[in-house]
Amino acid sequence: MELALILVFVIGYVAIAFEHPLDINKSASALVTGVLCWTIYVLASHVEPKIFEGQLMHHFAEIASILFFLLSAMTIVELIDAHRGFQLVTEKITTTNLVSLLWIVGFITFFLSAALDNLTTTIVMVSILRKLVKQREARLYFVSLVVIAANAGGAWSPIGDVTTTMLWIGGQITSANIIQKLFIPSLVCLVIPILLMTPFVRKMPVGSTSGSDDHLSDEAHAHSHPYQVSAGRRNLIFFVGLLALLMVPVFKTVTHLPPMMGILLNLGILWIVTELIHRGEEKTVRDPVSVVNIIRRIDVPSVLFFLGILLAVSCLGVVGILGNLAGYLDKTVGDLNLIAIVLGLLSAVIDNVPLVAAAMEMYSLEAHPADSNIWEMVAYCAGTGGSCLIIGSAAGVAAMGMEHIDFMWYARRIAWIALLGYLAGAVTFILLFGSGH
Repeated sequence: MELALILVFVIGYVAIAFEHPLDINKSASALVTGVLCWTIYVLASHVEPKIFEGQLMHHFAEIASILFFLLSAMTIVELIDAHRGFQLVTEKITTTNLVSLLWIVGFITFFLSAALDNLTTTIVMVSILRKLVKQREARLYFVSLVVIAANAGGAWSPIGDVTTTMLWIGGQITSANIIQKLFIPSLVCLVIPILLMTPFVRKMPVGSTSGSDDHLSDEAHAHSHPYQVSAGRRNLIFFVGLLALLMVPVFKTVTHLPPMMGILLNLGILWIVTELIHRGEEKTVRDPVSVVNIIRRIDVPSVLFFLGILLAVSCLGVVGILGNLAGYLDKTVGDLNLIAIVLGLLSAVIDNVPLVAAAMEMYSLEAHPADSNIWEMVAYCAGTGGSCLIIGSAAGVAAMGMEHIDFMWYARRIAWIALLGYLAGAVTFILLFGSGH
């Protein structure tokens, strides 16, 4: 049975990795892989059906809490964007000095990603950069920095990266502790690449154009905003939406309810606010920015991808395959920090969601209680290691698609910069907090 499960999981992973050559959406491959793993387990085991059902429902409840959290957070962010809330960020950037702009963009992305999430922040910042940096080569460096900064910013926030959110919801980390321990390492992971990129962009003019693909600039954005939103409503939705996201960790700390409950409450409040401010408007004016319409634009395939992957990984955990892998790594590698660093580098090739899900199954909360250094190290490495390749993170894939970044260009020009930043942040964490135990 174990061999069959591993085979199905590997085949599913290959199908996910080669999504574009196969022309099969990775969400479909993930769903088939997840359900097949549980099917093999059920058919090949001699356990009573009630035990199967109990195991599946236990893991499904944990998975559902992650998925509903993501759906709610994505809806809030889309609602802010539909009201042009992110223009507030664009309006504040006025410098024409490329080096200054590099630092500004890096830090805005870093903190915005912690408040929103790395994927959304990347999409927003790439759209902004198209207006600010016309020269193609310079913009590629800026966009690459956005990927690094978004991943670094998402790592130290419980709501900034899906893997950190998974660890938070799973009880491996707490919001205050993850911020306290990972802020400085994540900041180092950002600052080192900025310093290394500075010589390459110092002499590149901001305003000149290479006649590249500026025609891509705002077709999708215009489609999302069929009419002008007043500045007052734009500002109100931006600040209420941002506050709704930031209050989720506070809600969990005060009530001890799961983060899913906090984000659902805040989504409901924001929904009521939008209904009130658009009350009395014509249906054709109100509908494009209504929550009902926004929900239709949510990236549901990505949510189903998480569902399939998490189902598959949970099955491998129940069977004991991941526990055996943890034992093997402990015997051969030994040091938990080094294991986490290896997992982070693997996340540049393999999606970090299943890697973190596997780590959560490999190391129990009994052996490594909440806020043990290993969990913060896993959060940092899985969140930032993907920056080493353009395909290694959701932020990188989004940037690659929006700016048509060549894989080999990124590998030659940016990979070593991202790697040095990643390793510098990891070393900083080890120097500050020591062992992964």
